[in-house]
Amino acid sequence: MRAAMALMEINVLLDQIYFGNSIQQWLLAAGFFAAALLLLTTIRGLVNRHLTRLAETSETEWDDLLVSLLTRTKTTLLVIVALFIATTPLDVPDRPDAVLRSVTILALLVQASIWGNGVIAFWIEYQSKRGEEEGVVTATTANVFGFIAKLALYSIVVLLLLDNLGIDVTALIASLGIGGIAIALALQNILADLFASLTISFDKPFVIGDFIIVGDLMGTVEHIGLKTTRIRSLSGEQLVFSNNDLLSSRIRNFKRMYERRVVFAFGVVYQTSYDHLAEIPGMVKAIIDAQEQTRFDRAHFKSYGDSSLDFEVVYYVLVPDYNAYMDIQQSINLAIFKQFEEKGLDFAYPTRTVFVTQEGSQPPAKEPKRKTKTPPRTT
Repeated sequence: MRAAMALMEINVLLDQIYFGNSIQQWLLAAGFFAAALLLLTTIRGLVNRHLTRLAETSETEWDDLLVSLLTRTKTTLLVIVALFIATTPLDVPDRPDAVLRSVTILALLVQASIWGNGVIAFWIEYQSKRGEEEGVVTATTANVFGFIAKLALYSIVVLLLLDNLGIDVTALIASLGIGGIAIALALQNILADLFASLTISFDKPFVIGDFIIVGDLMGTVEHIGLKTTRIRSLSGEQLVFSNNDLLSSRIRNFKRMYERRVVFAFGVVYQTSYDHLAEIPGMVKAIIDAQEQTRFDRAHFKSYGDSSLDFEVVYYVLVPDYNAYMDIQQSINLAIFKQFEEKGLDFAYPTRTVFVTQEGSQPPAKEPKRKTKTPPRTT
């Protein structure tokens, strides 16, 4: 009897209405809130621990990004989401319900901006690290593009927040668009160099340390900045190029040369015998084949010069290093000189012969001029 009366009193108490809901509904809402908050917190902790262990054993960096994003997830967001779930069993008037929905959306937008900021920070760190290893993107360039990305992210979040609060953002977006066009026109040269820097960073026509030729200027790339690229010339001075002008030019990147084609010529005197002329191409081929890191292409008796019988030789140096090419060419020149000396062959050089004849006599045939060996050239 007493138990029945106590149960009736409890039912009466639970049916009492406070702020439009019974005590039973309030208790149920409190249970929903506690369960939702506990569930969300537990899931975040379990996933975070699992990804942390995975990140310690994995070589990729994407799991590190996920761990970073989870650690950036605010408990305040979990509380607001749990509170929104807790209102399910309650009869909430339209105005408080709308306010709660707006607060939840605002919390989600703020959390999204925090996650986006984490992604951008991760990208800046990744690009800076890769830039140090490969000379691709400097830390300054990565930070500037990170700033632009953050500015765009925060602008979108603020506009969505204002729109969620019931503020008309159409006029604001239109004014920002007009202002953006005006700024872009005023800074078009700077923006052109900025986007050219972005192109250099990702397309990589050259990187820091490459030896390049731009027009008649050449040197080693030292720095790739937002507006300019700096090159150290062979004579020691620093050359500064605008990024936009640099990409508009023809760039020759010798660092990416796999092999070097070498063409050189020399001439022998007209007094050289036929047998020796026929022997010279094979002799040159044997000399080049004896050199390391070379590939013979051809050697020909090319033409009859004014004072020489001209030969042209083509071969390849299988390494791009210029000093290695010069060492090989020197060895070839010395070997050719030694072979000519042993066989009694003479290089042509410019000469002029003057004949003195008696009056009325016929002068002898004119001896051709002799020609010196021409220096080698590379293509």
